[in-house]
Amino acid sequence: MSASAQRRADEFLRIADQFKLGELVTESSHPVTEKLSEVARQDVGAALRLLFKVDEDVVRTYREVVASGRLETIAAEALNALQAGGRIFFTGCGSTGRLSILLDSIWREFWQGRSAAQDWEQRTVSVMAGGDFALIKAVEGFEDYAAFGRRQMRDLGVRAGDLVFAITEGGETSFVIGTAWQGLESGATVYFVYNNPDAILCRHVERSREILEDPRLHKLNLTTGPMAIRGSTRMQATTIQLCVLVTVLEMVLRRLPSSDTPAMAQTIGDAPRSFLAGIESLHQTLLSDAVIDGLAALVRAEEAAYRGGGRANYHADRLAIDVLTDTTERSPTFSTPSFRKAGDEVASESWSFLFLPHRSTDQAWPWLLKRKPRCLEWTDADIRELAPPERCDRIREVVAAIREPELFKFKIGADGMAARPLRSADHCLGVIAHPESARRSRGEVASPEGGENGGLLMSAAAERDACASAGVLCFLAGARSDAWPEQFSSGWDPLRAVVVGVPATGFLTDGLLRVAVKMVLNALSTCVMVRLGRVMGNTMIYVVPSNLKLIDRATRYIALLTKLEYEKANRLLFETLEHIEPRLKAGQAYPPVVGLAVLRAREGLSFAEAEARLG
Repeated sequence: MSASAQRRADEFLRIADQFKLGELVTESSHPVTEKLSEVARQDVGAALRLLFKVDEDVVRTYREVVASGRLETIAAEALNALQAGGRIFFTGCGSTGRLSILLDSIWREFWQGRSAAQDWEQRTVSVMAGGDFALIKAVEGFEDYAAFGRRQMRDLGVRAGDLVFAITEGGETSFVIGTAWQGLESGATVYFVYNNPDAILCRHVERSREILEDPRLHKLNLTTGPMAIRGSTRMQATTIQLCVLVTVLEMVLRRLPSSDTPAMAQTIGDAPRSFLAGIESLHQTLLSDAVIDGLAALVRAEEAAYRGGGRANYHADRLAIDVLTDTTERSPTFSTPSFRKAGDEVASESWSFLFLPHRSTDQAWPWLLKRKPRCLEWTDADIRELAPPERCDRIREVVAAIREPELFKFKIGADGMAARPLRSADHCLGVIAHPESARRSRGEVASPEGGENGGLLMSAAAERDACASAGVLCFLAGARSDAWPEQFSSGWDPLRAVVVGVPATGFLTDGLLRVAVKMVLNALSTCVMVRLGRVMGNTMIYVVPSNLKLIDRATRYIALLTKLEYEKANRLLFETLEHIEPRLKAGQAYPPVVGLAVLRAREGLSFAEAEARLG
């Protein structure tokens, strides 16, 4: 073991007690998916049913929240804050950071182009660890520092009269806890939104205990239980958070003045019950044969593309941010190559990518976010103030790589398609909500590039002959899942078409649609990765240890699979990390850290021999 790997292991082990999170409910194994990898090898449809079965926990928890009556109180506080001139902040890290950006975009999409909008559109703020760049690529280490969360909140001017939803799946993320402290100290009302029991958090995580015991804090505990994939909080944890917070936004919108919603003012209390009925119906739809069989075909098609050395191109317009969230989160969860910037010939080519129906990436990014991108522009002096001295050089490198010009190098408009033409082994999927143009009927701003269903379908159809498989995933409001819009029935038969019927709720936010898209994409991408061997049972053995929480998780998985003590497993992890780190930093393909370490420990192999064994 090298001296540098030894030093890094020693540094982590000195603070490991702060990040040993194995006792958390979100880190435990769900009994329903205990044998997921075995089931998936035999029957894709059966594996999808298991994944959707775990979503019953989301429905149950949402039902409990509705019964508690708390949503009315929270919505009233949010409404009062807005009417008094305040703003609503959504803060998060990783999957909750992407959730914060999604919630902000949903709010802004509603107001854009409305005659009574005033400044309401500008009154929500998303705060993600690492800024908007982290929406498309995980930002190394940012979630480990409460000071970074405090600073991003100060930069955005949080103040008395604002309301902050600090969202952390585990309830222990340092960055999000920092945003909560900054909100409280600025005089804002702060809701801490999390998914583990208070007693466990307070017993095992000091920073969680300190924030949870502060009397100024409002706690919103949304524990659903273990995740379908052990520790993968991008699934049920963020799904229940989306359900609850989009309901709050719906209730607020029904009380704010707008040009076409006066009748909604008296129905604010109906929103939670309507949403509950909708999500109960949606869950049954996702377990139906029509949806399961259709999604199983898409899983097999995407899996076949990757096994054959191919890639996947996703096309989306209104649901682009939802698709981007899912595709981005595959990288840290399953060690797939992250999105590659235009002109980068060193990094490995991304397995999946997203394109919007806009000629220019400069148009596509603001359309996706529903605002101008907001990236970090910290100076060297800022970094020296915020980061430990031994970490300043690395944080400086990270910050330089996540500025706004770097974000626009990810060519998600049509101008990026020439650099990623479909090949014979590739897969193409359009993800649409029918009708895409629904917001136009409400007088809202239309996509400048005419990105309606027809355009996305035409794009997929045009590419179907250039690749191994092409399909369309359509979320259809108020229809059965065995239906297909008549106007699209002609000419699209060669496409693999899957329709997910979404119950009609009349929601101004289309919140149930966004939950449906999240559940479906989570199950689709997870099942693909399970079939590719990136999950053992329901444990993600390809996890990327890019922050302290994930270093602990990887250490625990190595210890579990090798029977080593925690300290020895951690030293083995850092030795393995040092071996693959040059490739990791360059964005190149690398073997799974946990798998490599386990083979070395179990069979005494060299790194080269272990890599050869892993293939």
